[in-house]
Amino acid sequence: MSMTENRDWETSPTPGVIYLPEYVERVKVAPTIAESAHERLFRMIMNGESADPRQHHYPFFTDHLFGMDAHIERLMEDYVIPAARGFEVKKRILLLVGPVSGGKSSLVTLLKQGLEQFSYTDAGALWAIAGCPMHEEPLHLIPREMRSRVEARLGVRIRGDLCPWCQWQLEHTYHRNLNEVPLERIYLSESHRVGIGTYAPSDPKSQDIADLTGAADFQGLSTYGSESDPRAFRFDGELNVANRGIVEFQEMLKLDEKFLYQLLSLTQEGNFKTSRYQLISADEVVIGHSNEHEFRQFIQNPRNEALVSRMFIQPIPYSLCTHDEVRIYRKLLMPHVPEDVHVGDLALEMAATVAILSRIKEVPKPGRDRLSKFSLYQDVTRAEEASDVLQEGWDLGEGMSGLDPRYVINRLAALLARCNECLDPMDVLASLKEGAVYNPFFEHPQKTELLDLVQAAKSLYDQHVEHDVLEAFSEDVGEAISRLYQNYLDNIMRLLEDVDEKPSGLGRPRADERLLRSIEERMGVTETQAMAFREEIYARIVAVRDGRPAMNFMEHQGLRNALIAKLFDDMRDEVKITTMAPVPDRTTLERIERAAIGLVSSGAYCPRCAARAVRHVGGLLNR
Repeated sequence: MSMTENRDWETSPTPGVIYLPEYVERVKVAPTIAESAHERLFRMIMNGESADPRQHHYPFFTDHLFGMDAHIERLMEDYVIPAARGFEVKKRILLLVGPVSGGKSSLVTLLKQGLEQFSYTDAGALWAIAGCPMHEEPLHLIPREMRSRVEARLGVRIRGDLCPWCQWQLEHTYHRNLNEVPLERIYLSESHRVGIGTYAPSDPKSQDIADLTGAADFQGLSTYGSESDPRAFRFDGELNVANRGIVEFQEMLKLDEKFLYQLLSLTQEGNFKTSRYQLISADEVVIGHSNEHEFRQFIQNPRNEALVSRMFIQPIPYSLCTHDEVRIYRKLLMPHVPEDVHVGDLALEMAATVAILSRIKEVPKPGRDRLSKFSLYQDVTRAEEASDVLQEGWDLGEGMSGLDPRYVINRLAALLARCNECLDPMDVLASLKEGAVYNPFFEHPQKTELLDLVQAAKSLYDQHVEHDVLEAFSEDVGEAISRLYQNYLDNIMRLLEDVDEKPSGLGRPRADERLLRSIEERMGVTETQAMAFREEIYARIVAVRDGRPAMNFMEHQGLRNALIAKLFDDMRDEVKITTMAPVPDRTTLERIERAAIGLVSSGAYCPRCAARAVRHVGGLLNR
């Protein structure tokens, strides 16, 4: 064999074709050209400018998959990054486990599409031996006795050997002259079966290992006479074509055992066996996915213990955040919704609320009922507390069951198909309820539970829309709350300064005890605690006189919420009379119209659903 390491670059006789000396020089300049499949996968994910593993920020995923941030973080930092750096985790089968429609297939599809697009960029360029059915890494041409010197020169590791087809070509076509073997740039493509393979199991009786490792070419047999001749063999199995890239196994645990043991050899040793040939080297990321029920059955079988220990298990549960769930619905629905139909977030939030409530596991502890946990998961100000509860929920399998997004999308699609103006939250809840009643595959307990969840979601909607409408009726909520806050402070000053003065200040208005208690009760401050609480507020007031900054009610979340609740309670009777007047006068109509305009200006309502919201709240207040 001959290879002149200091040979000048050759002029390629064929466009896009280079030869080994030129390739070696290219690798010397850019070693990433010869990186492994796991390294390329990691570099593709981190290719964006804002990607930063130190900040756990991976926009490649988060811009396309919603509600999976914590699981993507674990996938990256426990599997992809260690595998790319060469640790033993690269020898594991990556198995995504989760409920139907949880995003497993979407995650793998995103990776496959990302690799395809990356291979078309300069940063993702990769080369292979021209014509090789397995897209062989060109450095595999270098004999083993020369590899240590070449590795030291290039700063890369050369793993694997030539496939049978390349060995035959090198021996018989190029007469062992390495420098005459043409190389070509390849572009990963699932449709063209280059570097990306997908296997979907069929009936167990008809599964054929040849679908993975290739089979004899009967037409070639008649020409070349032997299955041992690589020209009479089709290296077109999924493991062959996925070399240098990624192979996906849909419903992996439905595979026959002989298939799974082939994958063990591939991931552990970097090779696989096919009939008539030696072990064939392959470098590819193996990703499978399965539902939780089949996974539980699989791990309970003692015969599968060795297989389980060689898998990296990544749970992919449903989303438990309404914001992320709404983004899923918008992504799937909006391309098909006419432009003149308004689809507000509140309508989709109601659908998401029912779905997420169905996924939450109740625990017989204070604050661990469905509604309490649901509210906690949506409150960004309590993220640390929510994290602890989420960990507790994951131990219970929270998010691994419940309504799947497909069911919700089906109900929303049916509603939108006959919708002409806007998608109303109450219509959404009615559609989910109707789907439960008429679904023949829901057991009676499921139907009962879903109807209860729809009712719970309606209660949350009533609270939300009432808040919005009351706020819209107030000319300036911020100013009104500030006035109420100042009134509260004034009364505390009157009360405590009157206590200090002896006798009580003549001609001075007395403190309004009813006002003070009406606000304090909404904070959970009891009558015995009231004076201590007022003294604390008074101390902050006095501190202002010494030049310290004044306390803003926004700093005290409990006080702020109590002020809002007091303000809205005072408005309820007024709004009830206004909205339910049998013969509204012009002033009343103008007030309702201004409130509807305020709702529309918030961006959450269109004119139609704003009018419906006002009527709905009027009906609530009139009960």
